[in-house]
Amino acid sequence: MKKLMWILVVVIVIAGIGFGAYKVYSMGYDGGEKAGYDTGYSVGEDRGYQSGQRDGYTEGYQTGTDEGMVEGKKIGYTDGYDEGEQDGYQSGYSSGLATGTQQGYQNGYSEGQTAGYDTGLTAGFGHGYTIKDPTFAEVQDFLTKDRTDERTYIDPTYVCSHFSRDVCNNAEAAGIRCAVVELRYTSGNGHLIIAFNTLDKGMVYFESQTDEQAKPALGLKYYTTIIVKPGYYYPPPAQDDTIQDMVVIW
Repeated sequence: MKKLMWILVVVIVIAGIGFGAYKVYSMGYDGGEKAGYDTGYSVGEDRGYQSGQRDGYTEGYQTGTDEGMVEGKKIGYTDGYDEGEQDGYQSGYSSGLATGTQQGYQNGYSEGQTAGYDTGLTAGFGHGYTIKDPTFAEVQDFLTKDRTDERTYIDPTYVCSHFSRDVCNNAEAAGIRCAVVELRYTSGNGHLIIAFNTLDKGMVYFESQTDEQAKPALGLKYYTTIIVKPGYYYPPPAQDDTIQDMVVIW
């Protein structure tokens, strides 16, 4: 019986020792696990943070640089293009305007001068541009060749005004300046003759119907001022032809 009790005591002691050892182990394990976890977590967190920060920074920097470069290049290109286009347009416009204005003026001036000269030459021929005052001999030569005096006086369709008009037109066509002269009589009537401002004898007057020279003056009877051709004479007209006024029309 004692032996059995002894065995039981031994078993209880061993069991107590085992339980105590287990308890100590369990407490040590838990403490070690917690301490190890805390230490490992702290160290791992620090190292992981540093490693992650390094890798993240590197990757973020590269990505940011690449994307920033693309975006910056795009924005810079757009802004630069717009400004360059504006500056280029303004410079090109100013330069082109100046060049075009100068060239256009030069071309317009040359073409206008040519066209104007041709037009003026055509318009002026026989109408004051190419005609000149003649010498007395040139007047005599022209009247000798002109055939207007051979036409017939027909009242009222072809009278003194028509003779004077045609002689002057023919004179201007020949390059000679000719004037129509209106004689106004005291009777209220009048007469038309022609005149030339010669270079050597000044103003000379002619009867356009006969080519005879005349020397009209205010207060004189016109028929008495005509230098009659040899063998001819003028009888006094039925109307008073005393010259009251003379109007020279070029």
